[in-house]
Amino acid sequence: MSNDNATITIHSSMLPHHDPEASLAFYRDALGFEVRQDVGYEGMRWITVGPVGQPDTAIVLYPPTATPGITEDEQRTIAEMMAKGTFASVNLASPDLDALFDRLQATGAEVVQEPTDQPYGLRDCAFRDAAGNLLRIQQA
Repeated sequence: MSNDNATITIHSSMLPHHDPEASLAFYRDALGFEVRQDVGYEGMRWITVGPVGQPDTAIVLYPPTATPGITEDEQRTIAEMMAKGTFASVNLASPDLDALFDRLQATGAEVVQEPTDQPYGLRDCAFRDAAGNLLRIQQA
């Protein structure tokens, strides 16, 4: 069944954070994303960021402990996975991968992989943000 009026786009992706200021320093200051919303509630913050010139695409940085119904054991597991960098990730692209890599590295961002030509045809690099989320960035 096809319905041309039911076009679907990706509006936002969710990445956890445990330190709003460190997340802002990475996404706003290092990556150059614009802050679109910064909402506080009961001592927690949800921060929506996105690339300049792409108003329809965003990342929501959220406090994972705010998930409804989450147990203390689940909170501990998420915290452990975030600390190891195995809980969440996002893939980005840049027309100048090497320049972006140099800029991010100069900010002190944690390098996971320098720009590499992959056997599957992509050239990419990888960083971790302040919460441990993996960001793979490929040459656009």
